[in-house]
Amino acid sequence: MDKKITIYTDGACSGNPGPGGWGAVLIYKQKQKELSGYEPETTNNRMELTAAIRALDALKEPCEVALYTDSAYLCRAFNEKWVYNWMRNGWKTSAKAPVENRALWEALLKHASYHNIRWIKVKGHSDNPYNNRCDQLATGAIKAHAKKGS
Repeated sequence: MDKKITIYTDGACSGNPGPGGWGAVLIYKQKQKELSGYEPETTNNRMELTAAIRALDALKEPCEVALYTDSAYLCRAFNEKWVYNWMRNGWKTSAKAPVENRALWEALLKHASYHNIRWIKVKGHSDNPYNNRCDQLATGAIKAHAKKGS
């Protein structure tokens, strides 16, 4: 039986585009692991996707994953099958434009073929302590790098 893992993720950007950060909290039984990272020039959507990728990268074997995110873009892309339609249509949107962040979507699809992932939308900046912690990790990564640069 696959291990059941709960993951919360969030991305942040100071300006869009601008310096970005991402954060994730992985929960397995009574253990928690926090991850975060920084990119000097990115977008909010890229950071939301990167947070999910980096969290899933941390899993060492196939898992049953409940992934919570405040990104409607990420949840809808999987739950409403957009990402599979994009792939089938040669990575073009319904408007025939190239899909943005294709490499990130491909990384997420690879994880989705390995893990059993449920994509769950949570309200951002609300009363969910794990989502709030992910936001702190993401914005903290940006602030930590801003201090280094000054």
